[in-house]
Amino acid sequence: MAVALHRTASRTTAPLLGLALAALATVVWSGSFVTSRALHDSVPPVQQAFWRWVVALVAVAPFGARQAWRQRELIRRHLGFVLLASLLGVTVYNTLVNQAGLTTPAANMGMIMAASPVLMAVFERAGGVRLGARRVAGLLTACVGVVLLVGGGAAFASGDLWMIAAACCFGSYSALLRRKPAELGGTAFLFTTFLLGTVLLLPAQAVSLTAQGGFTPTPGTVLPLLYVGVASSAVAFLAWNKAIALVGAARAGAVYHLQPVCVALLSWGVLGERVDLRQLLCTALILGGVALGAAG
Repeated sequence: MAVALHRTASRTTAPLLGLALAALATVVWSGSFVTSRALHDSVPPVQQAFWRWVVALVAVAPFGARQAWRQRELIRRHLGFVLLASLLGVTVYNTLVNQAGLTTPAANMGMIMAASPVLMAVFERAGGVRLGARRVAGLLTACVGVVLLVGGGAAFASGDLWMIAAACCFGSYSALLRRKPAELGGTAFLFTTFLLGTVLLLPAQAVSLTAQGGFTPTPGTVLPLLYVGVASSAVAFLAWNKAIALVGAARAGAVYHLQPVCVALLSWGVLGERVDLRQLLCTALILGGVALGAAG
């Protein structure tokens, strides 16, 4: 009887915990878009990404390094999967976000990323998950919102295209997480992907230092990098990965629609950016498509 009650409680609480963790990651990640935009004229994009992951690696090492060492044979057997996750989720995704921050407002960055849950559904479909008519309609609606946001008005910037690439990258990473070996520990996986992703960034970091020079460490550069390294990387990625394991990429992605609201509020309060009517209308289309897609 007690065992049955425990199993029933677990089935009830696991989805709630998964959605709560997805919301935590989404809110924390919203701040990273604002941070990327704030650092656009003081820290080159690749160097932002490199030092972010160095800080994240140091933050997660006390919890994940020993577990990763114990599971080194398991990691070696699944090295292709781990390398691909490191490339998509660590090396490429945040570098694209930082590149986008050079020319596009933080609010636009958050709005474009709001379409990534539908992309997650598309990648899940490629993995064999069937998409219903509502989800397809949601995909098309969100895509219309993104196209209008990127191509309409005088606010177009090349950074919008970088953000579309980042959204595709993040959607691929999130869908890939469903294939993570169940026996591979969460902190071991996180530490390993942070380590490999940072190593993969080393050539680009060397090129950036040679071509652009380094940056001056000041409170205005170091504190934001600490935030994205500890909160937006170690904490948010652990929460997101656990959310994917509990509720799946599509359901966790549905929570991701909170992001443009959080980013718009933060960019207005911290950076003084304004959101115009066109952006609001495009956001409504994107969020409507995400909600429709999540219900399908």
